[in-house]
Amino acid sequence: MNKKSIIVFILTSILLVVPCLLRAEDIAAQWKDFRILGGELSNSAATSVSDIEEVLPRMKQLGLNTVLVPVYWELLEPTEGQMDFALTDRIIDVARAQNLKIVPLWFGAWKNSMSCYAPAWFKRDIKRFPRALTAEGKPLEIASCFSENVLQADLSAFSALMKHIAEKDPQRDVVIMMQIENEIGMLESARDHSPLAEKAYRQPVPQTLLKALNIKKRGTWSEVFGTDDYADEKFMAWHYACYVEHLAKAARRIHGIPLYVNAAMNSRGRKPGEYPSAGPLAHLADIWMAGAPSIDILAPDIYDTGFKSWAMQYAMPQRPQDANQVKNRLFIPESRCCENSGVRALYAFGEHQALGFSPFAIDQASVEETKSVTQAYELLAQVFKLQCQNSWGLLFDQEDRERLIDDEGVVMTCRHYFTLPWDARATDGSTWLEGGAMLIRLGKYDYVLAGSGVVVDFKTREEKRQEQQKKLGEDGFAEAGAAQAKSASKYEGTRLGLLSVDEVSIDEQGKMNYLRRHNGDQSHQGRHARISVGEWKILHIKLYEYK
Repeated sequence: MNKKSIIVFILTSILLVVPCLLRAEDIAAQWKDFRILGGELSNSAATSVSDIEEVLPRMKQLGLNTVLVPVYWELLEPTEGQMDFALTDRIIDVARAQNLKIVPLWFGAWKNSMSCYAPAWFKRDIKRFPRALTAEGKPLEIASCFSENVLQADLSAFSALMKHIAEKDPQRDVVIMMQIENEIGMLESARDHSPLAEKAYRQPVPQTLLKALNIKKRGTWSEVFGTDDYADEKFMAWHYACYVEHLAKAARRIHGIPLYVNAAMNSRGRKPGEYPSAGPLAHLADIWMAGAPSIDILAPDIYDTGFKSWAMQYAMPQRPQDANQVKNRLFIPESRCCENSGVRALYAFGEHQALGFSPFAIDQASVEETKSVTQAYELLAQVFKLQCQNSWGLLFDQEDRERLIDDEGVVMTCRHYFTLPWDARATDGSTWLEGGAMLIRLGKYDYVLAGSGVVVDFKTREEKRQEQQKKLGEDGFAEAGAAQAKSASKYEGTRLGLLSVDEVSIDEQGKMNYLRRHNGDQSHQGRHARISVGEWKILHIKLYEYK
């Protein structure tokens, strides 16, 4: 090899290696200050070019910056070994024209547990691509994750998709993240009982898993974990995770974008197999992270009541220096699209510094349901420009009405707007719309409140300790004749007052622009800052201390 050839070889090698070396650094830079104000399309919304060309511009008009779009194995590889990227290309091209980001959802071997999006050639060949079985031997339309043929067929198509995306969008300008499979999990049985699964079940539990779970006992799956449904679920979770890891590792070698898996929740008192057993659920997180270390995020799909509780389970602790990283961030790729979606998004970003929020089937939702999303995203796009010291998320309903926050001696009593006495909607018998907001500390005695349907008052600790609860009439003053508690001792300490409450907008540089002053009736004569149900505002609140 001559000198010129050696130089060319070295430079070529560097060019091949450098992208891998810089991948983590590049991803961190790409995600700095970016949050997914998203929406997931309904399952069949991207099955034709005409649908794609109609729906993506409409999502832009709703105020989304990111759209989660299914990619269907059956349409990508209708004939084995022959890929058709026409839909994928059109998704990327239209998104680029609309200045939208895209998160493809790989509907591969499993979608909501079932193998319904596998190609016809895969479905018909049950000998090559075996199905999972229940304990009673009933075959399911669920491909067995224990089959090497299933894995290789899925892996081949997924790898081809990742390679094509890397070529089509090499700088990650449009495609920013990838979901692998969709709501993996076993139904009807907690685990697969096919011959291949039974063979794996009789093997010793892998040392990697035992170490991750800090288990000293050695033996087969039944010897280590027992034989009930929850033990079976652990077995299945490990093998699902290992299967996904094959796809994730291949994706890592091809293209540097974050990867996640989503979970259908184990809600309503159901047992494994009644809910999709062994998916990336919070109680199985240690198993999933051990089996699929190349996955960045385990993400919850939240449809049931108790939004705050579900979000909390997936909000893994973050170090301050990891604020712009992706790994283990709370990301909600699916949430029920409803009139409460907007305030739930504000809560997720405020309380958990979420990576993103995404109502499901937003393309099919009514105007009443999407309106709150549009309004909340408009506020969030503005407050994300602020340099905050701390933030909290507020979310209230008819039962969960109040939250107390102590911020270095500033005690904030945050409540649902309908706890005030003068709005007839609070007592007309209808179910309360949820109220929620992002509460941001800019500095001492300096806060921003962005949201809808909340009221916040500010007191010193001593003031709060000595606070007297008064029954208020519809005008906000004490009820006539109502017994008012008398303090047994003289009031001591300082108090906090509202110096100003200004409604503002925030420009691209993070500068607050004054819109109007909230005082008098709008602050109950300086008692609180509030945003009524149905209104969406950003309030800049300044406090002062007095004796």
